[in-house]
Amino acid sequence: MKRLIALLLTLSASGALATPGDYQSSPERRTVVEKDWGPWLGPFRAKLVPSMMQDFGERYLYAPANAALPAPKPGEQRVVFLGDSITDRWNLAASFPGKPYVNRGIGSQVTAQMLLRFHQDVVALKPKVVVILSGINDVQGFLQQERPDQIEANWEAMADIATAHHIRVVFGSILPVNNYTDAAKDVVKERKPAELVALNQWLRAFCAQHGHVFADYHSAMVDPNGLMTAAYTQDGVHPLDSGYAVMAPIAQRAIDRALRKN
Repeated sequence: MKRLIALLLTLSASGALATPGDYQSSPERRTVVEKDWGPWLGPFRAKLVPSMMQDFGERYLYAPANAALPAPKPGEQRVVFLGDSITDRWNLAASFPGKPYVNRGIGSQVTAQMLLRFHQDVVALKPKVVVILSGINDVQGFLQQERPDQIEANWEAMADIATAHHIRVVFGSILPVNNYTDAAKDVVKERKPAELVALNQWLRAFCAQHGHVFADYHSAMVDPNGLMTAAYTQDGVHPLDSGYAVMAPIAQRAIDRALRKN
């Protein structure tokens, strides 16, 4: 204990341990009042936070699978699907039988986390195309508070990395949400449909401007109320098999377009 105290005193005296008053440029860090995330999300978030303090991008999750994945065969048109739980739950083998498509979805992730793991979970796998579906968790603020321009900047950064590595980019639109069941009662309040539409409009224009492909899931899954069609989801966010059945051909057409681009 005496040695530890002596070490801390030495570090403090040398400036290795900075106190808030020592900072010259950055303002004082803000104090955040935690929101009550409820009986399920609350404990789940509490479990995630300590782990993400060591690896915010959660790169450890797919590291073994990436190491075990062989390089693409000559002529193979590998596609990586990058996203959150909507991608994670997508049975790619069932939706795209026989296709060399790789799932790299992680539940609850936001765009900033996907950006951090983009090199490991996309670039290193040497795909021809990446299909990015993200943003729905950003607007909820469960892990990180993001303004629309910050979400857009993360999308742009992922696209830039992919382009630099000769990977063609497909961006999936953020899916609509609904509040039609007890399980979905708070969804629309936390993920405002108008904000999702605005983000999708930006993303569509960005893709058109930069030569990426936009996969418009939203238009195919929205009902006259501007919400996700009831038959496609039970919890208001995640598609059922019926929802993925709508998404699959849209994704495949977008992938085909990306592969045809010069």
